[in-house]
Formats: sequence, structure tokens, C-alpha cells
Amino acid sequence: MNEDRKILTNFIQQILPLSDHLANTIAGYFEIKEFGKNEFLLKQGQISNEYLFLETGFIRVFTYDTDGNEVTTNIYSPNSMVFEPASFIKRTPTKENIQTLTDCTTWIIKNDAFQTLFHSVPEFREFGRANLVNGFIDLKERTLGMINLTAEQRQAVKKLASLKKITRRTVIPAHFLACARCGF
Repeated sequence: MNEDRKILTNFIQQILPLSDHLANTIAGYFEIKEFGKNEFLLKQGQISNEYLFLETGFIRVFTYDTDGNEVTTNIYSPNSMVFEPASFIKRTPTKENIQTLTDCTTWIIKNDAFQTLFHSVPEFREFGRANLVNGFIDLKERTLGMINLTAEQRQAVKKLASLKKITRRTVIPAHFLACARCGF
């Protein structure tokens, strides 16, 4: 196994307990890719063709409101799977943009390789399902937070979560953090 994939294999095994051999086999389908700060991984109107693991850096997802203002819908930190599910799975144009906030190191699997793994390795199917379920739970918690928490409470929860993820050397503009995770 390529030692560079150790963080990826550890992440896979945290999501779904697998043998080292199987985790290494799955990780072997991923290719390393570096991105510079402010690079777009996906733009509105494109079809998502990449499912990626974020090893280092921060990525934001955003769309535009009816007045044309950017609205950040999510911020991803290291050890996250990043992709646009509707576009990636349904093969339809996305309504969101995915952009790096910092220099990033990622591990990418293209849709065709993803489909090969998905249909040939049952454990990868479970890994994918677990990631979708975790994403759905996060979305549900954010939605409930919009209903059950005041803006001040959402801000406090969001700041606490952000502080746990962001190191002293990483600077993410406050206006991105102000609308991510809690939907405002």
C-alpha cells in the first residue's frame, strides 16, 4: 500500500470496519489531487463526476439566492467526503458550486470507477450508504436547528463546531462561517 493513502484508509475503516486489505483495495481506486486556494471543483450547471476525500484544507459549497447573492450551504474540513449527491448520482447539472477556501489535498474517485466499486464490492456499497446516511443526518439536524433554535443559539453551536475544526493557521472569512452549517 502507498503510505500516502494511510489517512484515506483510516477514514474508510472509521466509517465501516474493514480488513486492511479491503480498505487498501478501495483506497487504491482513489487518485491524489491538489487544489489551490479559491479553485472551483464544481460550478453550477456542471455534472459532478468526482467523489472526493478531503485530506487537508477547507472547501465550501454555495449557491445563489433569488437576488444573486452567494449563500454558503456547507463548509468541509479535513477527513470529510465531499461531493454533490444529486448531480453525482442522478447525473444532472448541479445547482451548487464547490470551491476551495485554502490549498487542499484530496483523494478523488471518478464516477465510472465509483460505479465499478459500488457494484462489485459490497463493502464499498455499505461505505457509500454510511456516508449518505451521515450526510442526511447532518442535513436533518441543520433543518431542525432552523426550527428549534434561535439565530443566537445556532450561531453559538456553529462557532463551537467551527473552532474544533479550524487550526490557528487557517483563516476562513467570517461571512462564510456565518451562513454555513446552520443555513443562514
